[in-house]
Amino acid sequence: MPIFFREPAWNPLRELEQLQRRMNRLFQDTYGTERLPWRAGVYPLVNLSEDKDHLYVRAELPGVKAEDLEITLQDNNLILRGERKIPAEDKQANYHRRERESGFFRRIVALPAQVKGDKVEATCKDGVLTVKMAKPEEIKPRKIEVKVA
Repeated sequence: MPIFFREPAWNPLRELEQLQRRMNRLFQDTYGTERLPWRAGVYPLVNLSEDKDHLYVRAELPGVKAEDLEITLQDNNLILRGERKIPAEDKQANYHRRERESGFFRRIVALPAQVKGDKVEATCKDGVLTVKMAKPEEIKPRKIEVKVA
């Protein structure tokens, strides 16, 4: 006599697979197949690096003037605020693609180490903001001499 297995009416694994497919479709509809940083709300794009004496934050800010920027150092965070102004374009135009946006932005960059608040320099050249922050002497690496016993 053959034994037949019947799948139960409710299968939790099948429900999870359906939920996963729905979530994938939702994110594809929202973000498309490309992962674009401005769609994720990350602006400006930054690089954070360090050497022995300084921390450096470099931010891409094309079209942003230095007078439209505000840079603040607070609680081991560097806060970049500003406004990107793009001249008004023809309102009668039919856009095929519109990726350049204007408006206010704020980006908080968590710093990996303490910095000297009075030793911070910021320069903006060719659409790239560079913030150079000096490390305090206490956190700089020190060479320790090994003594012969």
